[in-house]
Amino acid sequence: MTDLRMAPAALAVWTAAWMLTGPGAGWTGPAAWVAAALVAATCLHLLLTAALTRGTGRPTAAHTALAAACALAVTVSTHVQLAGRAPLGDLAEQRVTATLTGLVVCQPEPFSFAPGPPGSGQHRWVLAARGLEARGVGSAARAHVQVLSSTAPRYGATVTVSGALRPAEPGAAEAARLTADSTSEIRAPPAGLRVLDTHRTALLDVTDPLSAQGRGLVPGAAIGDTTRLPDDLAEEMRSTGLAHITAVSGGHFAVVVAVLTLLCSLARLPRPVRVALVALASLAFVALVRPEPAVLRAAVMAAFALTGVAIGRPSQSVPALAASVVGLLVVDPWLARSFGFVLSAAATGGLVLLAAPLAARLAPWTGEAAAFAVAVPLAAQAACGPVLVLLDPSVSTVSVLANLLAAPALVPATVLGLVATVLAPGLPTLAGLVAWAASGATWWIAAVAHWCAALPGAVVPWLGGPAGALLLAVLTGVVLWVVLRRAPRPGWPESWRAAARSSLREALTTRRRRLTRAGVVALLAAGSVAVLVVVVAVPRLAVRPDIPRDWLVAACDVGQGDALALRTGPTSAVVVDVGPDGPAAGRCLDELGVARVDLLVLSHFHADHVGGLGPVLAGRKVAAALVSPVPEPAANAAATRAALAAAGVPVGVAHTGDRGTAGYLTWHVLLAGAGAGANDSSIALAARTGGLDVLALGDLEDAGQMELVPLAGRTDVVKVAHHGSAVQSRALAERLRPAVALVSSGRDNDYGHPTDEALDLYAGVGAAVVRTDECGTVALVVRGQEVSLAGC
Repeated sequence: MTDLRMAPAALAVWTAAWMLTGPGAGWTGPAAWVAAALVAATCLHLLLTAALTRGTGRPTAAHTALAAACALAVTVSTHVQLAGRAPLGDLAEQRVTATLTGLVVCQPEPFSFAPGPPGSGQHRWVLAARGLEARGVGSAARAHVQVLSSTAPRYGATVTVSGALRPAEPGAAEAARLTADSTSEIRAPPAGLRVLDTHRTALLDVTDPLSAQGRGLVPGAAIGDTTRLPDDLAEEMRSTGLAHITAVSGGHFAVVVAVLTLLCSLARLPRPVRVALVALASLAFVALVRPEPAVLRAAVMAAFALTGVAIGRPSQSVPALAASVVGLLVVDPWLARSFGFVLSAAATGGLVLLAAPLAARLAPWTGEAAAFAVAVPLAAQAACGPVLVLLDPSVSTVSVLANLLAAPALVPATVLGLVATVLAPGLPTLAGLVAWAASGATWWIAAVAHWCAALPGAVVPWLGGPAGALLLAVLTGVVLWVVLRRAPRPGWPESWRAAARSSLREALTTRRRRLTRAGVVALLAAGSVAVLVVVVAVPRLAVRPDIPRDWLVAACDVGQGDALALRTGPTSAVVVDVGPDGPAAGRCLDELGVARVDLLVLSHFHADHVGGLGPVLAGRKVAAALVSPVPEPAANAAATRAALAAAGVPVGVAHTGDRGTAGYLTWHVLLAGAGAGANDSSIALAARTGGLDVLALGDLEDAGQMELVPLAGRTDVVKVAHHGSAVQSRALAERLRPAVALVSSGRDNDYGHPTDEALDLYAGVGAAVVRTDECGTVALVVRGQEVSLAGC
């Protein structure tokens, strides 16, 4: 029987940590904090008692007291840590310039605001601050600060960093953010970390000659370094449920421990020596891959397992997982809000609770080995699905298939990658050969990700936010209840075997006679789930066959108006304008498979750019909107803002220089509100997605286009200003020299758009001119460094 006695304590601690670290909790009185913890623990105990009575050891008052004590511990820990970070938070609210001294506790990662290659300028990392100087006064500081700097300090180094403090995101683990003006190292990392850094760097060096997938996946599978993973491959792995391969967690620890245990057994080492060697190797592995939340969870569970082996009492997985969660959340309550930690714990819980029962039900039909192979990804998908929906409102329908196909390559990729890491500093030639062998395994993983991502319906759009997560959790629970409520059956019914020997009719007749009331209930439940999935998903699966699945930029045919989609993910995009009144823009986004608009940019308020807002808002989730700073025409501007407010869409006013990211797209407002009138106040938006530089010019006239000339540079794709009117700047066209010029205009419109002058101008600077009035909706793709056009 599964021992669930620690489960109430883990859930109580997680609930308390979530509540106390959230934005605007506003609880400062210790009595209120203690009361909240006790109430949370008691409520959870009452809710879970009935569910746990079938496990080993019925929950008692002692277990309720344990849950309350653990919740109280995390409450006290949160209170102490919030008190320590308060001075930094207060200074960040005042946006002062400060100098911090502390330890680098996060591997610096490339970060970019503006369109351009990732990592071209900035690095993002976390500093555990210990000293603070602001406004000429020095003091102690005890808090984490997220730092953005032009240089990347070494992990584990003690540094001094100066810059402007800013408030952290609500609920963030860091007390503040700092944009660094200067960074200096005052103490090198410990000798052990320097050695491990040498191994990390050497692995990147020996994998540099490999193919693009090898350069990215071999370090990713071995040590979780994804800095060189191609964007398109990373997206395919996310959409097919294979991203865990480059996220070091329990699977990597299992491989490392299993290999070391096998080697120790072959060497006939005594048990204490085996435990000591495996423990030291595990600590080194944590330092090598960096103690990220998922790594910490896996490491603590591995520590429980090693302790059980050392004392001759192997630990059970569920109590070990629960104890790991309790211990880590008491030390760092903000882990309760880390998606990496949540996914790691959920996946482990799913595996230990669901994999065996699912395999038992599948074994009579598939055999034990195949049943276990299918049950593992099924259990992980069931546990992680609701959490993943919070990150991306979609559900992968191919994750189980992709994990089954990729499974044979996982261990070779991990083991060979780690061997190459160990050999790289001293034997780079041999390490290069081992890394090349590892790239053969990762090639298979990349091929599986690419093939599965290209399957029809590989990603199904889903309702986003907590409502979508709850809906998926309920549906998953219903399916699991139907599958697991009855004992395993003996396998293929004799009536089905008889069908193979006689006729399908005989088999169907036999099955109909044997259909019980429970079978009817199961069929009705499965049918209801299928109908719900169809209602939610099918309307967004009607992607036009001539629009490729890997489109990056699409100009929608909305008649005389503008609507441009720039892809940010499998089912998401940045949308610039929504065309005139009518369903055309919404229908186009449906055909493109866009279920989420990460950013809606309304260049200006003319009806041919904002009139189709209603169908766009009704058909998908819109995360945020950016509008022109000039509210003309006033009636259109008011109606647009009212519609956005009614849909709950946060609205920002664009300013020249604004920048941001959305998925794998980066954007930059080159110009906003520069001229007189609505047209010349259009937002000129530059974006980069999938290697393409795109510039949308709205309806800019002479003055706006001329002001844009010194701000713009060479670009790949231009959405020509004002539907190809005669008012076009030759200086701007020659400055941009795009490969593709998109002209969005209506057939037989009254304005004479597009004009021959505009078409000749852009054709004269070497652009392929593409018109929606002739081609309809068109899309651009990049394959093998070549830009291709689809739909015309």
